[in-house]
Amino acid sequence: MSLSRAGDELHVTHAAVSHQMRNLEDWFGTPLFQRHGRGVRLTPTGEQLFARISPLLSGITDACGAVKKTCTGASLSVGCIPSIATRWLVPNLGKFSSQYPDVDIRVVYAHADEKLASSNLDVLITYGEDHSKDVLTEQLFSRINKPVCSPHFMAQRGPFNGPEQIIASDLLHDASREGWKEWSTAAGLKLTKALSGPIYQDFNLLATAVIAGHGIGLCPINVFSAEIRRGDLVVVSEVATNDDKGYVIMTRRDRPRLGDDFVRWFIAETKSRQVEAKGSKRTARRPG
Repeated sequence: MSLSRAGDELHVTHAAVSHQMRNLEDWFGTPLFQRHGRGVRLTPTGEQLFARISPLLSGITDACGAVKKTCTGASLSVGCIPSIATRWLVPNLGKFSSQYPDVDIRVVYAHADEKLASSNLDVLITYGEDHSKDVLTEQLFSRINKPVCSPHFMAQRGPFNGPEQIIASDLLHDASREGWKEWSTAAGLKLTKALSGPIYQDFNLLATAVIAGHGIGLCPINVFSAEIRRGDLVVVSEVATNDDKGYVIMTRRDRPRLGDDFVRWFIAETKSRQVEAKGSKRTARRPG
């Protein structure tokens, strides 16, 4: 229901999608879309057409993909959200390639809300959920968030002896300030004024700012396990959020042996490098 996202998928402009929609309605002689703002909704006729056409288009996609694989040899298409791709997948992918030197691997960035069932991917690594019956989902590691900063920032502005000192320091935000609001609640704090600090829409930008010593970021410690082990980042509090959420890897139920091998390899790779979350859920939420 988004002209912009349709344009991105088809590699054409927003205007081109709108033009083709009008052509389609002219051909059928009836409205298929209800336009509102920059978005659209399907009319009853549009919904009827979508329900009948969608599985046929999926069948064409599957057929072409199957033929392409027989023509080009073994291949594997992996979609991965940027935070995991840059810190976990790409740095270690050479190990998998050394075991499967004849496999053509394609790695692409995935959106957090992307669904494997509606994509052309063999494997999808994300933190979203896909409950489609043909999709298998396995847990990678926890998304538990804790405040982290660089040793330089700690030396200049620390030590931080409690949540009050942390929340009063230079905070860095990922996408919005809601993350730090949730953390404040978990720490038992009542905010008396609005939070401040720069907002980074891309998580990798936030990570760069934290490592550069610009402030304290609320980050998933398992994603940053390498930086924490090296001492590039310091966990400044055990108060946590998102301790009930996780990152997942998805494949199709009819996945080939190659897809299964990749999933087993990546799960083993992540388990060997995780940072253990200290204590139970109650302990993790205790201020200090």
